[in-house]
Amino acid sequence: MVIDNIDFPFTYNQPEHTTESLKKAIVYKLIFLIGRSPQEASQRDWLNATLYAVKDLVTEGWISTASQSRGEETRRVYYLSMEFLMGRTLSNALIAEGVYGLAKDALSELNVDLEEILEKEVDPGLGNGGLGRLAACFMDSIATLGIPGMGYGIRYEYGMFQQHIEDGHQVEKPDAWLEKGAPWEFMRPSKRFNIRFGGHIYFEGKKCVWENAEEITALAYDQMIPGYANNSAATLRLWSAHAGDRFNLADFNKGDYFRAIENRSSSENVSRVLYPDDSTWAGRELRLRQEYFLVSASLQDIIKRHKRTHGTVANLADKVAIHLNDTHPALAIPELMFILVDQEGYAWQTAWDMCRRIFSYTCHTLMSEALETWPVEMMAKILPRHLQIIFEINDYFLEYVRTYVTTDAEFIRRVSLIEEGDFRKVRMGWLSVVGSHKINGVAAIHSDLMVTSTFADFARIYPERFTNVTNGITPRRWIAVANPDLSALFDKYIGAEWRRDLSRLTELKAHIQDPELKQAIPQIKRANKVRLAEYVKKESGIELDPNALFDVQVKRIHEYKRQILNVLHIITRYNEMIEHPEKDWTPRVFILAGKAASAYYAAKQTINLINDVANVINNDERLKGRLKVVFIPNYSVSLAQIIIPAADISEQISLAGTEASGTSNMKFALNGALTLGTLDGANVEILDNVGKDNIFIFGNTVEQVEALRRNGYKPFDIYQSDEQLRTVVDQITAGRFSPKDPNRYQDLLNSLRYHDYYQAFADYRSYVEAQKAVDEKYKDQSAWVDSALQNIVNMSFFSSDRTIAEYADKIWKIEPLKLDYNPNLIG
Repeated sequence: MVIDNIDFPFTYNQPEHTTESLKKAIVYKLIFLIGRSPQEASQRDWLNATLYAVKDLVTEGWISTASQSRGEETRRVYYLSMEFLMGRTLSNALIAEGVYGLAKDALSELNVDLEEILEKEVDPGLGNGGLGRLAACFMDSIATLGIPGMGYGIRYEYGMFQQHIEDGHQVEKPDAWLEKGAPWEFMRPSKRFNIRFGGHIYFEGKKCVWENAEEITALAYDQMIPGYANNSAATLRLWSAHAGDRFNLADFNKGDYFRAIENRSSSENVSRVLYPDDSTWAGRELRLRQEYFLVSASLQDIIKRHKRTHGTVANLADKVAIHLNDTHPALAIPELMFILVDQEGYAWQTAWDMCRRIFSYTCHTLMSEALETWPVEMMAKILPRHLQIIFEINDYFLEYVRTYVTTDAEFIRRVSLIEEGDFRKVRMGWLSVVGSHKINGVAAIHSDLMVTSTFADFARIYPERFTNVTNGITPRRWIAVANPDLSALFDKYIGAEWRRDLSRLTELKAHIQDPELKQAIPQIKRANKVRLAEYVKKESGIELDPNALFDVQVKRIHEYKRQILNVLHIITRYNEMIEHPEKDWTPRVFILAGKAASAYYAAKQTINLINDVANVINNDERLKGRLKVVFIPNYSVSLAQIIIPAADISEQISLAGTEASGTSNMKFALNGALTLGTLDGANVEILDNVGKDNIFIFGNTVEQVEALRRNGYKPFDIYQSDEQLRTVVDQITAGRFSPKDPNRYQDLLNSLRYHDYYQAFADYRSYVEAQKAVDEKYKDQSAWVDSALQNIVNMSFFSSDRTIAEYADKIWKIEPLKLDYNPNLIG
């Protein structure tokens, strides 16, 4: 068969790929899988055909890896997370398989532009923020290092939401990411498990029996995570809720069509949307059901796989490690107890000893209020048996505390898994600590504070359980994919191995004074700024000057991340520029992006304020274009890949002691942006690595923050004493930036003046002075480039490969598989 001079059949999955073989593979998929001729194909058709062809290249190594992981001697890790913010698949897979250039040439011969079709790929709606992006980086590193393991998550039909900005307000619209198809995944019809909810429990002697009231089915979908240049891939298994046979044919035949499918639709809501609005009791119930749905399906799958290999669960703790990414999957602990005690017949103490050897837990917060709790009443309704098990765990744990630690009633009340009060609650963070053999923080300062504040009582009980593993990012996506020009520069000076071993970046230090290198860095940065400026012009119509300093804060909108502090400074700068137009002002573009949770009023008000301020500033001709403010809607991984390489300044301005780590700070610095931040999270370690002359640190330290709180912080006094701050606050309050609705921000500003829990006023003056230091440094472009280089060459520590290697060694006790590393795929 010949189509457009291409012969079929052919072998395209061959040891050495060529432009011709890949071209044939793409056309074959286009015709026989998608059902389009090359003449009729749209860009999306070409995208999917290319995805299917590359998927074939990955699949053989994926099957081989899975087979190797199932070996009897292999210990495996299972990573449970409610979020996996994967980003687009194709570009990452092309780089991992070493065929990016071949694909570009192959498509070019077919009159298709690879870069254009890459833009057509939809970001999977499987995550929202740093937690999900970290999980994605970890899966990339697990695959690249050959760590035997799998990720488990939920295949949400809709992402959190698509963010639109209308008249300055955030408007949430459905993120129907699956509408365009999901060619990268494999549906697994045979991998389905029943998930039970509700009902009641009763005892037959000592045996507890759970009679559930409802049941849904979890159906598996597998995604391959290709390892870099190792002919290998890891598995991310996502669960989708199916109602099974919940279709009432009798009602349908009577003409009651809606009643026939009512229960089915309700059941499938469990995997319908990421992070349903939990401001209502019904929303909270759905969230609890989601979390149990994830852990029950995953644990059943783990047990089934283990028994297929070993024939017994007696050695489960020797062969299986289960990692909880934050408290969301904490129900895995009582679920495993339920399986071992009620289904496998193990004695309670034996089962508990196994659980504590199997589970490990990463804490992602320092704020106790951010640790999940569930009302006892709600859990009793939805998971009565699991609540009973949690009570049993609590009784056992508190008896241990009384026997070996203290009989102090106040201490025992504090560490109880059940928070007493008018509404009793289950403390999921406490459960995670008690049920795990290792608990890790995600940055040095976070881990230190974790054992002196959040989990101080537990660190007294179990000091040996707490450790630190500083977060990292994958260099494949955040340099190789996001910044190809910088990648090519690295390749020129140090070769291509840095993609697998980021420590090789230190070899650039030998070239740091090379004039060509120093010249290339600002050229690459400017090209990335031009790309971002073109995107902003296309999407919002705002003209940006690539010669201006690009000051970027992109992250979830939250009070502790203090986007409001950024806005206060922007208005301060605006006022100064209007008052002193004759000064040599450094042109500045402030770029912000991020989503506010749909029920988070203060965060949504902050977005509205940013847009109102932008509207005034961007239209004030007196500024002569020297100051611009842009809020870019619908922040995503793909958008981050455009924004981060273009940044000159990375704003990491959370209140000290509130950000566990952060990972965007690492991405920015690796791409040559200078950090403006507090001594919070991984900023502390970035400072240690890049040096104080190559970072802008401001604000109170953790100790000073706590001292202010102890001594009675009075933000109104700061408001009154700082004339610039008072002017800015009064302008916002008077409606200077919202003339049609002058009272729009009264609540937001009153909260700052009289409460200011995250101490934006306390750090305001230090922040403004740090911004002036940024201006001065940027005027000396030679010094700026030197600092950018120092950031780049000293960021090798922050690789997720290093992070995962530490997890495997310190926590999971897992050896990597022996894989066929293929240096021909490098670059």
